[in-house]
Amino acid sequence: MTQGYDVKDYGQRVKRYVQTMNLKNDPELIALYRKAHSEPEFWQEIKDGIKAVGILEMDIYLLGTRLVMIVETPLDFDWDSAMARLATLPRQAEWEDYVARFQECAEGSTSDEKWQLMERIFRLYE
Repeated sequence: MTQGYDVKDYGQRVKRYVQTMNLKNDPELIALYRKAHSEPEFWQEIKDGIKAVGILEMDIYLLGTRLVMIVETPLDFDWDSAMARLATLPRQAEWEDYVARFQECAEGSTSDEKWQLMERIFRLYE
């Protein structure tokens, strides 16, 4: 049975950003990537940093080696300045280096360099 995912109600309109990236095609590495993002393994400093730059919600979905990240923010959120700030927060560079071993990316890349923003090409409701 297929079920959807709950969406949080913030009592305000939000913006949504959708990004994509590929993982290395190695089942063992993909399993480790999943584990790194599990509740007991995910680094608290990274969670705190994501919230500190103003991100309200972040989901990552996986199909094969393809990742899709959905980020919801307040309407006044500025992506570029938030990502620049995120890169300077505690343990962020260490986290990016740690997860890079699972990802198809250049060595030393920031989160903003790894994840590619997707273009919305269809919207059912206006």
